[in-house]
Amino acid sequence: MFILVKIADLVQIAPEDFGKSSFTAIEDNLNAKYANKVVQKVGLFISLWDILWTSEGLIGHGTGLVNVNVEFRMVVFRPFKDEVIVGRIASQSPEGINLETDFFHDIFIPGSELPDGSVFEKSEGLWVWKEDDQVMYYDNNEMVRFQVVGEEWHDQTPTGPLEAAEDLATQIKMPPYKITGSMKGPGLGCYLWWEE
Repeated sequence: MFILVKIADLVQIAPEDFGKSSFTAIEDNLNAKYANKVVQKVGLFISLWDILWTSEGLIGHGTGLVNVNVEFRMVVFRPFKDEVIVGRIASQSPEGINLETDFFHDIFIPGSELPDGSVFEKSEGLWVWKEDDQVMYYDNNEMVRFQVVGEEWHDQTPTGPLEAAEDLATQIKMPPYKITGSMKGPGLGCYLWWEE
């Protein structure tokens, strides 16, 4: 679920950060630049793990910024295919179930990836799994186990001004990183179903 990614970058330390130790100033700059951001085809950056190497600081002409080349590792959230993860049901629709973790909210389980016999009950606004004579509900805010089956990447690069005739309300903003999961299989689904 979590991986370490090695990166090399140039860090610019502003004069107001000169009162901090060099390590703390570099760490603060790296966390501000990378933490809680999605990098395409890499994952969601969580925080700095460690700093492997730094160069001597060079003061830029006219700006007073200290430029430091840094090699470091970041903790990144990117689950691998077929990994089993725990999440919480955020919302449900006839298309499927939206899940979230404490720090990531773009997880989707399509209706086709729920166990056979699962149906969406419009009156309740919930998915229900009907197995023999048992009826089991996927309640909102319930903890579930799911298996990762895919991931989607959507480039967030600005495209420029829109045509005047285009209706902004019809455009759907896609998340930069989305995980698709499945609850088909033994032990997957709501925790309560599998408790003894």
